[in-house]
Amino acid sequence: MTLDLASRSLPDLWETLGNIDAVHGAYYLLMHVLFGLFGTDLLVLRLPSALAGALAAAGVTALGARLAGTRAGILAGLSFAVLPDIQKYSQEGRSYSLVCALVVWATYFLVSAVNTGRRRPVTPWIVYGALISAACILHQFAALALVVHGLVVPGCARRPWAYTAALVVAGVAPLAALGMAQSQQVAWIEGATGGDYRRFAILASVAMALSYFAPPRNADKVSREVPFSLRAIALPLFIMPTALLLLMSLYKPLYVERYVLYGLVGLALLLGTVLDRVPELGRGLRVAALVAVALAVALLIPESLRLRTPEGRSDNVTDLAVTLSREYAPGDGILYMPVKLRAWSLAYPSVSRDMFDVTQKLTPAVSHGLYGTEWPSSQIRERMRSRARILVVTYPKGRYAEITETELMKERVLADYFTRAHTIRVNGAQVTVYKPRTTAAATELASS
Repeated sequence: MTLDLASRSLPDLWETLGNIDAVHGAYYLLMHVLFGLFGTDLLVLRLPSALAGALAAAGVTALGARLAGTRAGILAGLSFAVLPDIQKYSQEGRSYSLVCALVVWATYFLVSAVNTGRRRPVTPWIVYGALISAACILHQFAALALVVHGLVVPGCARRPWAYTAALVVAGVAPLAALGMAQSQQVAWIEGATGGDYRRFAILASVAMALSYFAPPRNADKVSREVPFSLRAIALPLFIMPTALLLLMSLYKPLYVERYVLYGLVGLALLLGTVLDRVPELGRGLRVAALVAVALAVALLIPESLRLRTPEGRSDNVTDLAVTLSREYAPGDGILYMPVKLRAWSLAYPSVSRDMFDVTQKLTPAVSHGLYGTEWPSSQIRERMRSRARILVVTYPKGRYAEITETELMKERVLADYFTRAHTIRVNGAQVTVYKPRTTAAATELASS
């Protein structure tokens, strides 16, 4: 999606954002500039996220060092870097890794602003406001981090924080209003499941246990100058954004873990400060702690290696392109069910350019949308029946898919006039090849 939208001309991109996906508009504009400077390819697409992941890890290290000492900071930064979700989204061509980096450095400058509050310098507050504003502009759910900051900031800094937060909200409000007007684009999000709540409860319990072992205030001279404890910031930053998003999802389904990826900053800070205390433990406890750390690292290595392969992508567009290229033959048709899966073809336009898209009337670029526009149902029906075979791209069984009259019509045509030959599965999707029926029943249907 990012590759397609950021590759469009600025007038086309601007018109598209007026219709849909304005919440990601700032990131698309950033990538448009980078594509213009360095070319449009997957390396340029993913490099900003990789750099942002490194910048976020450095921010966690700096914040941990400031709040709990140098060694705790280094251990927190290392813990952050090996978390699977951080590794995953540091490779994706989306804004989540960059938002995470902005939030952690905004938190660092919030601590700096509070620390120097008695001398009343405005620079840390300006930097804090600029960073959290940029995070909210890139993704609106970064505003949940602003809520956390408001709850943990000490009384001596509440007034300057409130002024800064008011300016941030005022600056982001127009984009938030536009995003709410385009809320149909998140209709694909299912309600949070019982498994989501259980997983959050388990992780929150682990974080609270870690916070119990974390010192309330480090004895380090630098840390004594900061009117925060690491525990006071890290625990709310990990728990509250996810908790608030889950609560919001009771009213409208909005919960997606990556929307609050920056909450893992809090978990990493807690891990760093607990690991920092291992040398203080008795010999038996030290050995147990070292064994636990070694076991955790051993378990993380296979996952880290998997995340660096195409199979580690939640949506493996490369594998899909290879599969379609191998299976497609002249006279075939491609059918995306639902239509939003057409976005997968945009990463490899050279592969999909010569394929017959059964339902597409206008391309996404021409229609100034994300997925293009479709022909009326009657024409889709005729176009389907005119194909030698149809390659149907769908979500894996069990994953949410839109149910509309048009989608039901496509399924009926496939059931009446085609028979399933075989299915090929890729990460996040599957391709099913349908061949025409050759039975008398099919002939009767065609003549009716």
